[in-house]
Amino acid sequence: MLGTDSVVAFVPVTDLDRSADFFGGILGLEVTEISPFACVLRGGGTTIRITKVDQLRPQPFTVLGWTVADISLVVTGLADAGVQFMRYPGMDQDDLGIWTTPGGDEVAWFTDPDRNVLSLTQFSR
Repeated sequence: MLGTDSVVAFVPVTDLDRSADFFGGILGLEVTEISPFACVLRGGGTTIRITKVDQLRPQPFTVLGWTVADISLVVTGLADAGVQFMRYPGMDQDDLGIWTTPGGDEVAWFTDPDRNVLSLTQFSR
């Protein structure tokens, strides 16, 4: 029923200005609206609504991710902009923090300023 409709992703944050700077300035998403309640962004045809919350307990899993054509290039660019990539014990990640799945896909994780886990994936096919 919703297979052809656009998706809106939601990410909770405690500071909209800081998040607008991060998602818009560092990640390069288009900021389309800022209100006292949310910062609305567009990227890759998807709307992302960064929603203001009073309290936040970041989850230990990915809440938002992107598929990219060249993960090494994107990781390097984001790292140059100050983004720190996560390392997970027991996972064989390369020098950039990229993990290769058993199927050959490549994944890297980082956090936003509220410690929400975000990811990049380059599919092998």
